[in-house]
Amino acid sequence: MMLFEDTYHTITNPSKGLYKEKGSKFIAVAVPVMTEEEVKEKLEDLRKEYHDARHHCYAYVLGFDKSAHRYNDDGEPSGTAGRPIFGQLQSKDLTNILVVVIRYFGGTKLGISGLITAYKSATRDALETAVIISLTVNDVYQLSFEYPLMNEVMRVIKDEALKVADQDFQLSCKLNFKVRKNSSNKVYERFNKIHGVKIDYLKTV
Repeated sequence: MMLFEDTYHTITNPSKGLYKEKGSKFIAVAVPVMTEEEVKEKLEDLRKEYHDARHHCYAYVLGFDKSAHRYNDDGEPSGTAGRPIFGQLQSKDLTNILVVVIRYFGGTKLGISGLITAYKSATRDALETAVIISLTVNDVYQLSFEYPLMNEVMRVIKDEALKVADQDFQLSCKLNFKVRKNSSNKVYERFNKIHGVKIDYLKTV
């Protein structure tokens, strides 16, 4: 039984979608992002690129655990733009993604349900053309040990098929490795049992 869901879904490259209704044009742009700083930069870029549009509504989700998310109606009636965009991200179970839907007003009001349909449909179109990938959540650890323990350490690395990220064997030995979140505790205990090996958790990626 899995104690922690250690995979997540995101997109590899930007993609676009389009929805037209009663003269209004809704252009959805989906982009991969990792941080809130990146979100701000991409939003700024798209606002400049589509500077003549009336609205730039958006939603984003960040983190493998989807812990950071936000949506914005950018002047559209509350709940008609950002939330439908966000709903599409949830339905596809995506993270590390920003979707901005740019609206060019066509002169005819669409009403609440019409707007919800438009923002949802434009977003869905962008996500259907996107390449969605599944990635694993990994913990990164650092091992510190003396050279005579090298064989024992490397045996565990080989047994557990660990990814070595960085190593320095000049004075004493230091080695960073990545392990899938679900195997993290087991691997930690294996190294912890080797007398003379120090293991430190660095980060989760």
